[in-house]
Amino acid sequence: MTQLPADSEILKISELQTFFFTREGIIKAVDGLDLAVGQGEILGLVGESGCGKSVTALSILRLVSSPPGQVVGGRIEFMGRNLLELGPQEMRKVRGAQISMIFQDPLTALNPVKTVGFQIAEVFRFHRGMNRAKRLPEVIRMLGATEIPAPEERAKQYPHELSGGLRQRVMIAMALACEPSLLIADEPTTALDVTVQAQVLKLIKRLCRERQTAVILITHDMGVIANMCRRVAVMYAGRVVEHADVFTLFASPAHPYTNGLLGSLPRVGLKQRRLHCIEGLPPRLDRLPPGCAFAPRCARAAESCRHDLPPLTSLSAGHQVRCHFPVIGAGA
Repeated sequence: MTQLPADSEILKISELQTFFFTREGIIKAVDGLDLAVGQGEILGLVGESGCGKSVTALSILRLVSSPPGQVVGGRIEFMGRNLLELGPQEMRKVRGAQISMIFQDPLTALNPVKTVGFQIAEVFRFHRGMNRAKRLPEVIRMLGATEIPAPEERAKQYPHELSGGLRQRVMIAMALACEPSLLIADEPTTALDVTVQAQVLKLIKRLCRERQTAVILITHDMGVIANMCRRVAVMYAGRVVEHADVFTLFASPAHPYTNGLLGSLPRVGLKQRRLHCIEGLPPRLDRLPPGCAFAPRCARAAESCRHDLPPLTSLSAGHQVRCHFPVIGAGA
């Protein structure tokens, strides 16, 4: 794991394992995850659908549905406390106040029969104990901080009356209402058009810089990673396969899977070329091979890759890769 100075670490995850116990078998959604996030830092968590990104976020917040899901191993240390050891009441005080989350689809995350102002006000009521007279000005302030026009009028509206971009801004206002130390943003711009995406990402970056909030940004969009993040962890089949600062990752990706992701990006201004395609499909998480999960799709795989799980090894300061035969010194 990339080590940060001890006094700046907000979150440190060690050997996290989150499994789902089903009739078909044990689905190892997250299996041996290590991550660390520092104060004021934006960490990107990237990978294709089903690799364990969202389950990681739900594990941090202790929101994995049980049954069938369960965190079966590891530690999640947040500001010196292991969240896995907290009782339900203590964990409710952490959610929303100290750790907040922006969900992928705000229309389903927001209550359709309550005004957006009421829903933001509930955060202040539950976590700050504010009475009604004090809550309204705070709601207006947060809506204004997220650049929502006419915040007094918007506070009276219901989620379906707002555009997708405004609903996402309401979610950001709600998430940052109590000035949490950690914000988890799970695909926050998926359903938005390109212009609104840029506005929302710029807003998250500005608010977190001003408040020194740490951010875990979950996405499959490498362009968003390049624009937003300081460091990035690439996940595949429930494990981190590469971990580096964003400049190193884009200039010298070492894992064949990372190379494949970056090779699939179109290049503006370069001679038109055929986009790279990663052959095959991700493995079933209830039938993972004993070795490298990417081996069946990897052109560099040898017999050892199919039988021996590669450890996460350091190539240079802050650059780690889980691969027996990493790509050294080659850009995407």
